[in-house]
Amino acid sequence: MPTPRVAAIHDLSGFGRCSLTVAVPVLSAMGVQCCPLPTAFLSTHTGGFSGYTFLDMTDAMAAAAAHWKALGLTFDAVYSGFLGSARQIGIVESFIRTFRGPSTVVVVDPVMGDQGQAYQTYTPDLCVGMARLAALADVITPNLTEAAFLLEIPCDRLGTDGQSLRAAAEKLSLGGRRSVVLTGVSLEAGKTGALCFDAASGELSAVQTAAVDRVFLGTGDVFASVLTGALVGGASLQAAAERAAEFVRACAERTAAEDLPVREGVDFEPLLGLLTPGRV
Repeated sequence: MPTPRVAAIHDLSGFGRCSLTVAVPVLSAMGVQCCPLPTAFLSTHTGGFSGYTFLDMTDAMAAAAAHWKALGLTFDAVYSGFLGSARQIGIVESFIRTFRGPSTVVVVDPVMGDQGQAYQTYTPDLCVGMARLAALADVITPNLTEAAFLLEIPCDRLGTDGQSLRAAAEKLSLGGRRSVVLTGVSLEAGKTGALCFDAASGELSAVQTAAVDRVFLGTGDVFASVLTGALVGGASLQAAAERAAEFVRACAERTAAEDLPVREGVDFEPLLGLLTPGRV
């Protein structure tokens, strides 16, 4: 049986664990071939660093996609995240339409912001385009800030109680056309995780794990990468979200115990063995 193959459309940050420096090792550990299509190269990620370099890879993306098409490549999943410019929206939309097969899973992590604020490089046009791109997804994985952006409401109107978040997840599903994994959700004291709407079953379910009392960067990328790998491996949305949440919890606990700098992201590399096939 051939190794599953995922096209990962994310930025590459030279330092700081996020995007492709997370997606490539996580998917590889899960027995999935990760084919990166970089959207930008940054010397560091944008959280906690200043003076970073930013190289827009828009023109190279279209050329790489055309080459892959000429080679007849196919993908079990297309997984997109941080985009470098509004022009890239159309390129990724075209990529999805070109490479989407009958069994291809399209996962869009609508990376736009966190803690009620848009990321430094995200313009209003790029946020509007991200909502359009997300409409092509089979699964989206917004955090609470990104959910509010997609719903075009102020972040403080989203609500944090179970009833409000369930209503938001259902609305984000576009009438049940796509699955939603709403991340950063705390429905029980001392716990955090995700709220899932499964388009296949129409059911809502919660995934909650023990919370670690500290801010972490890059956990959304770790979560979405594990989720994508599990979905490609045939897991249900609920099971994939549970696996992703448990791995993020383990990484957060390790990072907190080591008292590592927040801006470097979670120390996931020593725990990759937990993701290898046959491990729980």
